[in-house]
Amino acid sequence: MRIAHRFTTRMTASSMVVAAALALVGVQAAGHTASAATPKKAASVVDCTAANTELTVQQVSRPINHLLLTATNTGTKLCNLYAAPYLGAGEGAQAAVPWLESSRPQAVVTLAPGESGYAGIMTSSPEGYEGYTAKTLGVSFSNRNLDGSIGKSVTLKLPNGGVYFDSSNHVTYWQSDVYDALLG
Repeated sequence: MRIAHRFTTRMTASSMVVAAALALVGVQAAGHTASAATPKKAASVVDCTAANTELTVQQVSRPINHLLLTATNTGTKLCNLYAAPYLGAGEGAQAAVPWLESSRPQAVVTLAPGESGYAGIMTSSPEGYEGYTAKTLGVSFSNRNLDGSIGKSVTLKLPNGGVYFDSSNHVTYWQSDVYDALLG
């Protein structure tokens, strides 16, 4: 009988400890749920445009026949770079530089103030034809719906007094990493 009584006492004590622990966890979980449910002020995010970014274009040594387009957020809010830039190589360009679909990132590139996003531009290749030298690059930002541009266009001077473009040219989607932009 004594063994049964000790066993019952231990079970009762163990049950009480478990119940207390569960109650404590429940109180803590309720506290976390309440704080998680409390709405926090969301950071304001705007579209990246010529008004809140600085654009630069430079020639890179590797890979050959490539340019690097950089967009730096000069604003005070986060901004989104959608898809790829609309580019026109040369004054009065007849056709836009095509987007390289295989470079599409998994998410929209969001830039904090001072951060930069990148797009790689392949200007020519041995497979290309009908080439010409462009002295300027017209740049427009894609809108959220990817069906047109947003804001004003910017015209940049191309390095070395002009760059050779041919039919094989393309531009990558905006990337958060310069190396990803140049792999396209």
